[in-house]
Amino acid sequence: MRTIAAICVGSLLALLVGCGSDEPSRPGATPPPDLPRSDEASTLDPSTFTADVTNRWYPLAPGTRWTYRETTEEGEQQQVVVTATTITRRIANGVTARVVRDTVSLAGEVVEDTLDWYAQDEDGTVWYLGEDTAEFEDGEVSSREGSFEAGVDGAEAGIIMPAAPAVGMDYRQEYYEGEAEDHGEVIAVGQAVQVPAGKYDDLLQTADTTPLEPDVLEHKYYASGVGLVLTVDKEAGGREELLSVTRVSMAEARRAGSAALGQPY
Repeated sequence: MRTIAAICVGSLLALLVGCGSDEPSRPGATPPPDLPRSDEASTLDPSTFTADVTNRWYPLAPGTRWTYRETTEEGEQQQVVVTATTITRRIANGVTARVVRDTVSLAGEVVEDTLDWYAQDEDGTVWYLGEDTAEFEDGEVSSREGSFEAGVDGAEAGIIMPAAPAVGMDYRQEYYEGEAEDHGEVIAVGQAVQVPAGKYDDLLQTADTTPLEPDVLEHKYYASGVGLVLTVDKEAGGREELLSVTRVSMAEARRAGSAALGQPY
């Protein structure tokens, strides 16, 4: 999952990432019982979901494009382009989801391309319902690892953003045994960072882990009305920073949702 947007880098960025209070806004807050964990089965009523995702921490208005710079642990710089498309898809569990295109390029060549599927329930929680993903080498598909669809082969939907996130909430983000088992936890609010797109305050901070890679720990920072602005790999040292949030035409947003993986749109 890749799993979604003034220039200041280096030591100043590292300093600002630590800004903001680490004290929980709600000490001892416990997650609501309806947030799924691990491989717990979720019975979702498709009639209570919409593909129009308006959660303020994870808005997916069609035609919105977030562009990121990802610096890997080896020091390589990749470009990540995330587009909320106009396309929807009916998932195997019956929920109709928004299709979001996530394309990773290195030196102008696509190295990973993904169609992610999201929907929002009537309370405002954003669910992650699967992905069609491919990695590329020399223009050819080298792996489809991580692809899954909720309702197929035991795969379950997960939470990408609670309706009213509070410190202490934890939840699975996806579940497909052995392939996709990401977990998220809200760990702080009121954080501040500066990335090339600008300075953001009052951020929501989460910690993302997976039992499939026990050494992986990512801290993610979300801005209200924007979405993801920064990801920091706490173990390997990589980071993904928001460069810009722009609008594209509805025609381009449609192409982003319908073009084959690895193909230009």
